Amino acid sequence: MKKQALYLSVLCTQFLLLSMNLKAQNIEIKLGPDEVALNQYFTITVEVTNVRLQGYDEFPEIEGFVKQGTSSSSSMNVINGQVSSTQSIIQNYRPTREGIFRLPAFTMQINGQTIRSQGKTIKVGPPVQRQQQFDPFNYDPFQDFFGRDQKQEYIEVKDDAFLALTTSKDEIYVGEGVNVTLAFYISETNQAPLNFFEIGKQLVEITKVLEPNNCWEENFYIDKLHQEQVRIGNKRYARIKIYEATFFPFNDEDLEFPSIDLKMIKYKVAKNRSFFGRNRKQDFKTFTSKPKTVKVKKLPPHPLRESVSVGRFRLSEDISDTQLETGQSFNYEFSILGEGNISSINGPEVPEQDEIEFYPPNVQQNIARRNNKVRGQKSFKYYGIPNEPGTYDLANFMKWVYFDPVNERYDTLQSDIQVIVTGESKKNQYISSNDLGSFYDVIELEDNKLKATNTIDIFKLVTNIMLILMIGATLYFTFRK
Repeated sequence: MKKQALYLSVLCTQFLLLSMNLKAQNIEIKLGPDEVALNQYFTITVEVTNVRLQGYDEFPEIEGFVKQGTSSSSSMNVINGQVSSTQSIIQNYRPTREGIFRLPAFTMQINGQTIRSQGKTIKVGPPVQRQQQFDPFNYDPFQDFFGRDQKQEYIEVKDDAFLALTTSKDEIYVGEGVNVTLAFYISETNQAPLNFFEIGKQLVEITKVLEPNNCWEENFYIDKLHQEQVRIGNKRYARIKIYEATFFPFNDEDLEFPSIDLKMIKYKVAKNRSFFGRNRKQDFKTFTSKPKTVKVKKLPPHPLRESVSVGRFRLSEDISDTQLETGQSFNYEFSILGEGNISSINGPEVPEQDEIEFYPPNVQQNIARRNNKVRGQKSFKYYGIPNEPGTYDLANFMKWVYFDPVNERYDTLQSDIQVIVTGESKKNQYISSNDLGSFYDVIELEDNKLKATNTIDIFKLVTNIMLILMIGATLYFTFRK
């Protein structure tokens, strides 16, 4: 009985798994809203249901918007015993100006399928102010009940706070990342009541000033203000990050970050405090950061200096099979992992040869922005067919050069995989399959003078006309006689 029960349990489990696999699989592209504010994001989402997201094309470009990185999410639901799963990749787009923009219809290859989106028209409006959260420490419950100021005198309390723009490095190479943070610091001994004022609207203008024109930007997307404790010298501060991004310069122009102004609400405190009445009055103060310059220097001389990626990387690779026969296809994945500008990484350049035919790869990337660093992975998935028997080191086909800014030297990631190919040569078969036939073999023997193709047709037409005239003349004279 126990064996039967165990068998029945296994059978039920297999049936459940089979039913999960047989559930309808769905792949779709979802577009964001028709209208967004200048300080909001438009999104394009790739969503797959009841199937794993294995690969997808690059998201389209949109006029008036810049890509601001991707995020992912997944979920699994069990409803009435039915299991369904959903996985999504979300591409964020930040508007650069107000106006009406058109996202044309486009297609994307997702899990090997061509998925089409009709596109849409997107209206970008002025920035909107996010609703300020209720602050129990700054709320006076008796303010409205007992009336306004009763000739109260207010004084200004000296604040112990400042605005600062900091960079992770003072000097970098072309292509190397530098983290830039704009934060507001409040000392733990500060007595002056402070609060943020229209931070969303101010951030739009701050971003325009901060972003250099000669850099690729990876924005960290600070949508909520959080405090973290830091120590500067012998004092403890609450640091509130307002903006954070990592910049990768395209050339050796120094990065100039100007002074930034931030308008804050600073309350004046009642000189004679009372239980009833308002004990503070709203006022404003502008805090200004100091300018900052990051020196950018050229990479050392190298034949690939203008095209290499800069960062700290390592290689992860995988192949479907290392024992192959000629004509047998295989899959090979070359994945670059590490810290740097993941978006700009180009795959290894495969040399032209006849031994193994490699097709253009499918590309997939994943970027994480945390702890002041940009890390991630970019994978190049190749499809190959060997044409010649032999033993091949894939290092001869798959290698990738980059510059390590920490060790200040060029390095190469190359494959450690060796494949053994057996069988007959497919090279002659490939040549014969591309033979155009005996028709083209006589081209060299033929006259290369041009001839008009309509000459014979005109001659036939004139001859027929003359014959008709002669017959007509003969009939005329015959009947006349």
